[in-house]
Amino acid sequence: MKPHAKFQLRGWHTLRRYLSPVVLLLIWQIACSTGLLSTRLVASPTQIISTGWSLIHDGTLPVNLGVSLLRAVSGLSIALVAGIGLALIAGLSRTGEDIVDAPLQIMRTLPVLALVPLFILWFGIGETPKILLVALGSTFPVYLNLHKGIRSIDPKLLEMARTLGLSRGQTIRDVILPGALPDLLIGVRFAVGISWLMLVVAEQVNADSGIGHMMMDAEDFLRTDIILVGLFIYGLLGLVSDQIVRMLENRLLAWRPAQHRKGQPV
Repeated sequence: MKPHAKFQLRGWHTLRRYLSPVVLLLIWQIACSTGLLSTRLVASPTQIISTGWSLIHDGTLPVNLGVSLLRAVSGLSIALVAGIGLALIAGLSRTGEDIVDAPLQIMRTLPVLALVPLFILWFGIGETPKILLVALGSTFPVYLNLHKGIRSIDPKLLEMARTLGLSRGQTIRDVILPGALPDLLIGVRFAVGISWLMLVVAEQVNADSGIGHMMMDAEDFLRTDIILVGLFIYGLLGLVSDQIVRMLENRLLAWRPAQHRKGQPV
């Protein structure tokens, strides 16, 4: 296939990915314009765009967005360090798994909202409990997927490493971690999505800034347009962050067959 044709085909695949959301927005706008949906209960897309522009113009949205991004990135960074570290401890040693896995599985099933009062009691009402709530929820997918990836390493590769005389550290660095990388990246994609979900909860508890706080203020004045702007921002951030991880995945897994990297059927 010619390079120009390949470029056009790739562009069509990218466009097709975003076609269904555009169609849904058009149906939504038509329903609001024709009165099928009350704009007092559900703002129309044009209202949301107008309100979003106003919030950008007066500085409200950029300030709150910056605060939310800082919380999400901080919590996700902690989750990556904790999830990877715990997965290595549990995945590389039976003793480590006995120590680490059961407490994590118990914590994973605890309802987040039930932990909010404890986090406020332990860490106050500042930024710390909000960041830790994001970190807590995002740690589990990283841990679970990396743990599964480590335990799924082909025993023949480990036997080959021993035959070549690789040390324990070299085996982990050159065999185990590269082999478990696809599973780790899947866990990171889940963790990124969960970080935004946890942020919604965190920012609605004793927050004085952030997208969640902006939405809570809008609820008091029945401003569904501002609430929907906040939801749109959360969704857009989730989509963009997922695309970043997908690009990272394609770069780091360039050694894999193209169909596995692109998610195409084998």
